Amino acid sequence: MGVNKQYFTCIGRGHGAPCLPATREDWECLRREPWLAQMCDRIAKGDEELKHRLPVWTPHCAEFNNNHRAIADAVKPLNRLMLDFDEKGHTDDILSRLKMKDEKLNPPSDVHGMQVLLVEESVRGGTHVLVELPGGMTADEAQELMEEATGFKPDKAVKDVSRCIYMVPESHTRYVSERMFSPLQPPPVGEATNKLTEKEADDSVAHNSELRTQNCELKFKGVPYSDIISEWWRRNGGEPAEGERNVKLHKLAVNLRAICDNKKEVLMAVMPRLGLSEVELKSIVDSACKESPKGISKVMQGIVNTLLTENSEEAEDTEEHSLLGRGLWRLPIGLKESLVGVPKNMQMPVLCSVMPIAATYADQVSVKYCDGMEQRLGMMSIILGDQASGKSVCKNAVDVWKRQLEEEDALARKREEEWKERKKSRKANEKAPEDPHMLIRVLPVTVSCSTLLKRFKNSCDHTLYSFGEELDTLRKTNGAGSWSSKYDIYRLSFDRGEWGQDYNSDQAESGVVRVAYNWTMLGTYGAMRKCFKSDNIENGLSSRILVAEMPDSSFAKMPKYGKRSLEDEARIQDAVNMLRGANGLIDTPRLRKAIGDWVEEKRVEAAKDIDRVKDTYRKRAAVIGFRCGVVFHLLTGNARESQACIDFALMMAEYCLQEQIKMFGEALQSQYIEANDMNIRNGINSSVFDKLPPVFTTDDLRALKSGHCGEGSIRVIIFRWLHDGWIEKIDKKMWRKKSKG
Repeated sequence: MGVNKQYFTCIGRGHGAPCLPATREDWECLRREPWLAQMCDRIAKGDEELKHRLPVWTPHCAEFNNNHRAIADAVKPLNRLMLDFDEKGHTDDILSRLKMKDEKLNPPSDVHGMQVLLVEESVRGGTHVLVELPGGMTADEAQELMEEATGFKPDKAVKDVSRCIYMVPESHTRYVSERMFSPLQPPPVGEATNKLTEKEADDSVAHNSELRTQNCELKFKGVPYSDIISEWWRRNGGEPAEGERNVKLHKLAVNLRAICDNKKEVLMAVMPRLGLSEVELKSIVDSACKESPKGISKVMQGIVNTLLTENSEEAEDTEEHSLLGRGLWRLPIGLKESLVGVPKNMQMPVLCSVMPIAATYADQVSVKYCDGMEQRLGMMSIILGDQASGKSVCKNAVDVWKRQLEEEDALARKREEEWKERKKSRKANEKAPEDPHMLIRVLPVTVSCSTLLKRFKNSCDHTLYSFGEELDTLRKTNGAGSWSSKYDIYRLSFDRGEWGQDYNSDQAESGVVRVAYNWTMLGTYGAMRKCFKSDNIENGLSSRILVAEMPDSSFAKMPKYGKRSLEDEARIQDAVNMLRGANGLIDTPRLRKAIGDWVEEKRVEAAKDIDRVKDTYRKRAAVIGFRCGVVFHLLTGNARESQACIDFALMMAEYCLQEQIKMFGEALQSQYIEANDMNIRNGINSSVFDKLPPVFTTDDLRALKSGHCGEGSIRVIIFRWLHDGWIEKIDKKMWRKKSKG
């Protein structure tokens, strides 16, 4: 192509992104990207939220001033017109009527004088036809003539010079002419093609000048207008689709102007375009500002208050908090609203506290895990913090989530109490009333084993749930024997195992059931240490628990909490309904692969470090992360797992693993050492394998392990490395490293 690149269009990463001049190579390379094909495939299957994340290109202009896609900033307009046919599935018909059945044939010299440059199928099954306009033909005339030629009506709005088109994969291209990439031909002088009136152009130039001078001021009380608008869409049904853009943008402008000093130029600077031209958006803004100012609306005030509260908090700069902070606005319905008004450094504990109750509602769902076995969504979490550390913020979120279950249980408990009263007041020779076998799902954590067994028998295959504000209360109200029984029940509930008891008495419940029991508990570090001691740490419960820590409140300022609006609480109830409506086997192949890769990565790390604690906890941390990802996926309503879902699952798995190691690792390690087992951890980042010389003996390995490994453990380590192909045998006591795994 030489030194002077031939730019024929501009490409932007999205509607609001800068549009940079692009060559043929740029255009073709982007259309060959596998991720673009995957995005379009997901959109075609119903994942509408991805549409506005597609890259765009400008068929009517090859360069804009400061890369700002606007009519007044068009530097190199083109005498071309993209005809956008929204009706799906008619690309072949259009090709046929344009006499272009064979892609190898040159197109006809003209279609009513228009040279066809490109025919492609749009992302949602419509058709794009790009033509070069003959001198003197306006966009309106071209659209009418093309409707006559094809029998299909193009979108009348797609005609100004700043219009963009969503990029589609190369496979969507049905015809492309070399002329599309040829040296640029600007519109003939004096023609009205793709032009504004003189007054409109002057207004647009003035607007863009104002926009450029205010780039550093696009905030309200320190909150970016983009965040305010994102939250507005979230509370008002999401970004509008084609056909409802004008109405929803007008409503947004009416509400937004109160925090823009009722200035049209500020509104024009901050309003989203969503594919509309500057002229179209200006018309909407003018209409919105004609109404008499009424002050800030309740909804807008609630949005601003929420965002101000979040921005005022100084989040701790820990990895998990920063990860969650970056992905907060990508959370689905229900989870996002759970964090409204929650300081950023408390968001992870709140999220962990609501995951078990969310999974409880999705109790009719089964999923296939990485090992090929089907699972249900058993989940337990403990939220740890010192006294007065703000753990009640978790309770507030859980209370909203369990509202539906508690309302249903209230009716069931009333009927059960009435039955008990009738049974108690019956006459001596009167037959006892029949047990109503009521389904009651929300139980106190101090429930007896006998009552718990009864609730399981009446559960109708539903999961039961408990929330405990004090872990120490649970420990004190359960003696050694009962606490041991509860340990068994909790462990079995993770995978719906069988549990039961058999008494030769009518006073105690007997039977065998499948255990489906999720719970969330709050507690202090002292209570945790008393519940999980070195003598019971190996029983498997610790690896089944999602642990989260409240931020250290020592000498900290008083946190500031926001308040969930009624709309937020209603959306959590909508999320509950979504989870309750899900049933059957939910296939999540992308999530399975991501978690499978993660757990294998942790296996390699543990093997290199000879870290048996990490090896133990990585397995169920992966399961917990996977189940969190399934809940996330169900709440999106998408057919396939989104990238945000996968990122969330991996984040939860990593957080769970690190917290389990931190809380239980030392106690578990001591048990392994006492049992003369293979492991004593030297720390998360050390690698015994890497520290060994290229040729080593068992004595070298024993020295690195500080003498804590017995002969049996040394043999197991050597066998594992040999099996994984990391080493080869030289003689009886010497080995050679082959790789680092």
